[in-house]
Amino acid sequence: MIVLRLDRVLADRKMRSKELAERIGLSEVNLSRIKCGKISAVRFSTLDAICRELGCQPGDILEYVPDGPET
Repeated sequence: MIVLRLDRVLADRKMRSKELAERIGLSEVNLSRIKCGKISAVRFSTLDAICRELGCQPGDILEYVPDGPET
């Protein structure tokens, strides 16, 4: 499972979602969906813009968490 950690990175940078949305040209609603993990895909251009503005790597925002043990 992929977990989005955008809220953590925003908090570390002391930036509000609204400010990031304005800087990258994304609606607050769409950024909120990304932040809450209510998406099934994210465009590389969007990920690029987020990382550029936050000065981070994609791995700071996206985290792979293995599912429970296979039976």
